[in-house]
Amino acid sequence: MLKDYKTIREVVGPLMLVDQVEGVKYDELVEIRQANGELRSGKVLTVDGDKALVQLFESSNGLKISDAKARFLGHGIQLGVSPNMMGRVFDGMGRPKDGGPEIIADKYEDINGTPMNPAARDYPAEFIQTGISAIDGLNTLVRGQKLPVFSGSGLPHAQLAAQIARQAKVRGTGEGFAVVFAAVGITFEEADFFMNDFRRTGALERAVMFINLANDPAVERISTPRMAITAAEYLAYELNMHVLVIITDITNYADALREISAARKEVPGRRGYPGYLYTDLATMYERAGRIKGKKGSITMVPILSMPEDDKTHPIPDLTGYITEGQIILSRELYRKGLTPPIDVLPSLSRLKDKGIGAGKTREDHADTMNQLFAAYARGKQAKELATILGDAALTDVDKLYAKFADAFENEYVSQGYETNRTIEETLDLGWKLLGILPRAELKRINDKYLDKYYKPADTEKGV
Repeated sequence: MLKDYKTIREVVGPLMLVDQVEGVKYDELVEIRQANGELRSGKVLTVDGDKALVQLFESSNGLKISDAKARFLGHGIQLGVSPNMMGRVFDGMGRPKDGGPEIIADKYEDINGTPMNPAARDYPAEFIQTGISAIDGLNTLVRGQKLPVFSGSGLPHAQLAAQIARQAKVRGTGEGFAVVFAAVGITFEEADFFMNDFRRTGALERAVMFINLANDPAVERISTPRMAITAAEYLAYELNMHVLVIITDITNYADALREISAARKEVPGRRGYPGYLYTDLATMYERAGRIKGKKGSITMVPILSMPEDDKTHPIPDLTGYITEGQIILSRELYRKGLTPPIDVLPSLSRLKDKGIGAGKTREDHADTMNQLFAAYARGKQAKELATILGDAALTDVDKLYAKFADAFENEYVSQGYETNRTIEETLDLGWKLLGILPRAELKRINDKYLDKYYKPADTEKGV
């Protein structure tokens, strides 16, 4: 039996104190009804004896506590899930935002999900093609992986997110593929960009979008990624689909968490973020993966902008610790005009070895990947040396490496946001660039692959 409480004692900003409550739990939903029938909602932040502190989802402006009633609903925030969610746009609380009808839910799921038994997890081992060479060829995304993108303020992570959402697919399976896209605390212009891009390219038909704007309440920002992951769990484990979850921007999520933590007067941790930031992020990221015996899977690409491009900042630091690698966007490459400006050397995909090779991509993938990394690193060193000592200080081979580094950045990494390369095109392009170098330099590639794929470029004739 739900009770109405008329014991609202005070309202300070988005927080409301309700007195003399019974049986109230943390994270429980609350309805606040005024005498004129106006309805607002919130959730329980803390319970201390018979006092409950409630965080309002809307503004507290105009709330008259003298005639208002609070009703505790006995459950947390839920999302109504259904196959009809595909192709729809929702706000951060799961309400339709595209002017379409309400979703008739098959069932209601708690957005905090249910814990996954670690023993039931299956190892990620299938290649996902994003169409982006710097990811597919060198930092491969594997089905069931968590691979974040570390960006910086002003870098084009929105374009990269839209490109991955449009182009990503699991090769060779007849099973359904869906994208769940969650935008957290973004501007109206960014939201408009994503919605128009998805509609223009037809990607919206296989996508579910959750959009939380920068002017929406902080507490809604906390629920948006969880709404998205709950929708993904339904599509993956109930409808047997491969689901790619893209969340942008995790930094806005962590800032909202800090804001609510400050409102609760908690002792702050590093840089003012709560001490439980690691645990909180882990409760989201660890919902990705595969379950033994189930066809569906959840692959996650969270995107975060590093404050002051500092990868030791708590948000990228903890994210990198929980997830299986990182794709790093470089400001230096962005200034050079590379699109997308992915810095391949510090980027990493810890599970890539399991998703490449014969039967998955191609037998020469691992060897060419290692050789490209090595050649690019040496080419960058040669260019730095030339900057200090001049070109005359370089050997002929070093000059070829410097040439390779430039060609690699301009042709392999930089491909624009509309180019969708197959893995075969990416690997062939890698071989074309390796042709700049003499065969004797390609020490990381097996001779049988060199015999099959290596063709020297014209530049080698002069060596």
